[in-house]
Amino acid sequence: MLRRISAAVGSFLVDETERLRHHGDVDVTAGMLDFAVNVAGLTPPEWLRRRLANTLTTLGRYPSAAHDLDAREAVAARHGRIADEVLLLAGGAEGFAMLPRLAPTSAALIHPSFTEPDLALREAGIPVTQVILAPPYRLDTAAVPDDADLVVLGNPTNPTSVLHPVESILGLRRPGRIVVVDEAFADAVPGEPETLSSFALPDVLVLRSLTKTWSLAGLRCGYLLGPPDLLDRLRVGRAHWPLGTLQIEAIAACSEPGAVAEAAERADRITIDREVMVAMLLDAGFDVALPANAPFLLLRVGDGELMRKHLRENGIAVRRGDTFPGLGPDHLRVAVRGRHEVDRLITAMKEVG
Repeated sequence: MLRRISAAVGSFLVDETERLRHHGDVDVTAGMLDFAVNVAGLTPPEWLRRRLANTLTTLGRYPSAAHDLDAREAVAARHGRIADEVLLLAGGAEGFAMLPRLAPTSAALIHPSFTEPDLALREAGIPVTQVILAPPYRLDTAAVPDDADLVVLGNPTNPTSVLHPVESILGLRRPGRIVVVDEAFADAVPGEPETLSSFALPDVLVLRSLTKTWSLAGLRCGYLLGPPDLLDRLRVGRAHWPLGTLQIEAIAACSEPGAVAEAAERADRITIDREVMVAMLLDAGFDVALPANAPFLLLRVGDGELMRKHLRENGIAVRRGDTFPGLGPDHLRVAVRGRHEVDRLITAMKEVG
């Protein structure tokens, strides 16, 4: 299904803008059992905390070009690229905010998916077509309008947990078109089998976030991978010193071989926890979107608003689904958690039915 939206400034409703701007963190308050946010936890690993603490003594100096280059080289080595193909970001959201600088004439957003790029493009006055995928949410390249010169999709996709094959994504390429792949959760998939991060293509940009796996949501760390000419276009108008020293150091640290190996171990644990969680939800009679490959699951319940209200009253936060284009109020996204937390979630959900 296609949904073409005029993006002239002021042409879309405030409530729709608010839905696109909604993120799971606003549904969580201190002390709640958090299934709404996909960050691995509240605290980065001890070795990363120590490394960042050791960097505090340098904060009297401005971030340096040499430090930025060191971090870009670490990222490049991690993905088999060169440093000129890396652009460091203050979180993945900054990368989406840059997309209007590519000056597309017509953008296609594959939904249901993360809404920040949709909002950024529309607020910049760029016409947007929402390509709505039906369950099981597999990519249909033929559904993308031929005139779209910018296509954005997630892999694995938030909130559906779908992992699209590389071949399908490459099938989106057309002369004059740029394809942007949001791989914010790719490092949570064992072996990263469908990543495009190592593909040096002239028309493909890959966005990565480090905030989820490494519990760095408050620090805002990420990067873009792509051809230098496209990255140069994205830099235009960017503030001087766009990242602080701690952000640059965190990106470098999380890209080194030891950290990559640790992330792979975490991905294996997430897979095990997800399989257990899926089995528990299915045994309890709940509808789970499958197959699932990310650190979250998409559920469909009988009365989503009532369910969210009941869970909140019981100290449990889940992510509402109706702010994602193509989903409705009976959809919920839940982060993958351990058996004890899932048992508490299911017990509360069964009280609603």
